[in-house]
Amino acid sequence: MTAVDTELELTVGPPANGGSCIARHDGRVVFVRHALPGEVVRARVTGERGSHWHADAIEIVQASPDRIDSLCPIAGVDGAGCCDLAFATPEAVRRIKGDVVGNQLERLGGHRWQGRAEELGSAGATGWRTRVRLDVAADGVQAGRAGFHRYHSGDLVTELTCGQVPASMLAGLSESTWAPGAQLHVALDDDGVRHVVQTGPRSDRKATTRVVDGAYEATQRVGERTWRIPVTAFWQAHRDAASVYSRLVREWARLEPGMTAWDLYGGAGVFAAVLAQSVGESGHVVSVDTSRGSSRAARAALADLDWVEVLTDSVRRALAAQRHRADVAVLDPPRTGAGREVIDQLAAAEVPRIVHIGCEAASFARDVGLYRGHGYAVEEIRVFDSFPLTHHVECVAVLSRA
Repeated sequence: MTAVDTELELTVGPPANGGSCIARHDGRVVFVRHALPGEVVRARVTGERGSHWHADAIEIVQASPDRIDSLCPIAGVDGAGCCDLAFATPEAVRRIKGDVVGNQLERLGGHRWQGRAEELGSAGATGWRTRVRLDVAADGVQAGRAGFHRYHSGDLVTELTCGQVPASMLAGLSESTWAPGAQLHVALDDDGVRHVVQTGPRSDRKATTRVVDGAYEATQRVGERTWRIPVTAFWQAHRDAASVYSRLVREWARLEPGMTAWDLYGGAGVFAAVLAQSVGESGHVVSVDTSRGSSRAARAALADLDWVEVLTDSVRRALAAQRHRADVAVLDPPRTGAGREVIDQLAAAEVPRIVHIGCEAASFARDVGLYRGHGYAVEEIRVFDSFPLTHHVECVAVLSRA
């Protein structure tokens, strides 16, 4: 007999990676979403995964003092999955994120760290997002309507009032009908211009792209340098992230004129720009990314920096081809992290200093452990609340090896 849809009264314990908190029922671990540590909740079981269950808190019996009215009007148990911690004070969310990262680092990285996530820039908890992708329902009563997905579901919430997004960014999109099965990529750039690009649906094995509003490329600035980034390509979602991370990378890299730096998973070359400033014309910077669009944007934005080499390739192949050791490597991998093979290559290349950025706590912690296994020491870690209202976090570590 399945436990799904069973309702339980649970006392909620510490936070887990992924946005849930841990409770126990008859010795079984239950991961409860929409709950906070210390609360007593009535929860509905939503899934069974062998020795543990997943559940949603559908009634708060005893509330945490950190609980507030949701800052996202469309998120919640039966709503969109966009803002899974919108019901907690921003201060509590940052504390929870710090606890989660610390736990993952100790378990997976063998490194003890205690702290809390730092507020990123001055945007606050709402209205901070500058890029978003919406899906368009392919069939049913919602066919042709754009929306946000419910948690782990193909169903869409077509009310576009997510707390992360400035109201002007999605204005008018919910009133329009779009090609069923398409995606809408929306960007609000640094000139305050909105861009909307529709991709798909695929037909005859071809993907169509159509500019609906603005242009295909958005203007983004970091410091005095300007990028033109395709709306469909990667750029930091938080309006302050690129500037904050760039300053930190420059500080932690400790580069001097004439040195060599590797910018791995470099995207549009934002970090390559600050690394190039540090090493000067007598130095060398190699920026690597698999995205052709991002590489084109990097070459255009950094065209005046002759000592920057932009490669469109996998990091593994690019590292295997390098003939000169880097003094510093900066990595900003996807959510899955860099992994063993890349970190083995960096260690074999005897790179003495690493700045590693991770947007998923478990993979970041695992990567820290892999570095430590090669003799790297963690000098410092900072954790940023780069995705307010959600459980997502950005971690930055600087590691060194003599």
